[in-house]
Amino acid sequence: MAGNVLSSINYGIYVVSSVKDGKYNGQIVNTVFQVSAEPPCVAVCLNKKNLTHEYIRAAKVFSVSILEKEAPMLYIGKFGFKSGRDIDKFKDTKNKTGKTGAPVALDYALGYFECEVISETEALTHTIFLGKVVAEEKLAEGKEALTYEYYRQVKKGKSPATAPTYVKEERVSNTVGEIKTKGNYKCTVCDYIYEQGKDGNSLPFLELAKDWVCPVCKAGKDKFVKES
Repeated sequence: MAGNVLSSINYGIYVVSSVKDGKYNGQIVNTVFQVSAEPPCVAVCLNKKNLTHEYIRAAKVFSVSILEKEAPMLYIGKFGFKSGRDIDKFKDTKNKTGKTGAPVALDYALGYFECEVISETEALTHTIFLGKVVAEEKLAEGKEALTYEYYRQVKKGKSPATAPTYVKEERVSNTVGEIKTKGNYKCTVCDYIYEQGKDGNSLPFLELAKDWVCPVCKAGKDKFVKES
């Protein structure tokens, strides 16, 4: 199924976080929606393979940080394309411990709310957690929220394979040896652009070490192609 019609559904971009055994973890989620007003309840959908799913199931609480439109791709990549099994995502992230004990990601957040899980619904590869909102705070005024459409169309971002909206795409075949030495290079996994002189990128792409990996999704150099 191509998913051309489903791709027309609107989403936002959020950081959903939880805690387990005193450890924090969070991930990018686009499927967050309010289901009732009195009491206020919100549902989030997470892949069963994700570490945050494990944390929410154990703690029965989660927080949702609403990202602003200008949240950088490196920040989105840290929470969306890297696993908490490999890195501590909150180590260099401004955060606080919320009322529920769940961590709250504060960087680039317009606001947040915290929920206590009241039910779970199995959805094949995913679980829908229904939570009652027990705390909330607005953090910024006059800024727009980051939508999934803006992330895809303007930021040229992609969904990781565990996302509900993931659509498998054919990747461009190329090798580093076929790429010219000048210009920008794009990751065919997450669309990160390596541009010399930007984001601390001091070296031309071809002078990077062989074991260099994409800072967003950890793909190797062989997954990059020269931009036309």
